Amino acid sequence: MNILDTIIARKKEEVAEKKALYPEKLLEKSLFFGSPVVSMKKYVRDPEKTGIIAEFKRKSPSKGWINPSASVEKTTIGYMQAGASALSVLTDCTFFGGSEEDLKQARKFNYCPLLRKDFMVDEYQLIESRSLGADCILLIAAALSAQEIRKLAAFAKDLGMEVLLEVHNREELDASLNEYVDLVGVNNRNLKTFEVSVETSLELIKRIPESYVRISESGLSEPATLVQLKQAGFDGFLIGENFMKTIRPHQAAYNFMNHYRKLLKPVTEAKNP
Repeated sequence: MNILDTIIARKKEEVAEKKALYPEKLLEKSLFFGSPVVSMKKYVRDPEKTGIIAEFKRKSPSKGWINPSASVEKTTIGYMQAGASALSVLTDCTFFGGSEEDLKQARKFNYCPLLRKDFMVDEYQLIESRSLGADCILLIAAALSAQEIRKLAAFAKDLGMEVLLEVHNREELDASLNEYVDLVGVNNRNLKTFEVSVETSLELIKRIPESYVRISESGLSEPATLVQLKQAGFDGFLIGENFMKTIRPHQAAYNFMNHYRKLLKPVTEAKNP
């Protein structure tokens, strides 16, 4: 089994355990469950912001602990003040050191689109995501069949949430797109080998219809790379490790976003004289 298969197997066990402890009716009583959803589609395309979805990520399966002691409050507020369009919070505990409490804390301190970054395999997790304050959920094409993606995406829409579909190659993209998806993320990291290449995004961008908000994910460590991807047609970028690996992630995000704005400005002016 590769790491993705291992994670999915564990996730199914977790969901079964949670269903026994926290029935859906209990989740639906959460204060967040009926609250208005903040649109990630709109915020990512807002020209006043950077298009960056800044991620709170404590750990990864390939690199181990990245920043175990980071403050959700300080980091996420700092991300938004730096100019991020949205937040992504990892809630998987076993492999990423996250928690549902991290998501709730991010919701408590920020009015912005909030992506729950986890491995969705069951409708129960979508109800749970809504109860935690998530506005958008992630569906990973490498972990789900096209039928499962469609079913989960449709259910997310019924709950009022938006859907970010993550793909890694042309086959996943062509098989998984459906009318219930709002954003399409191209992950430059191969989840089976963990190798990273931005060329993955550049190769797939022309195959993603403009009706979807197009996001490039992983391996984005240079502002100049974002400018290149923006010119290629991407609306937004998901960045986590590049910020989280520093002592002060919010400061790293601020510096990065300022640099990106400076590089992008002449390009935008040339395009719209």
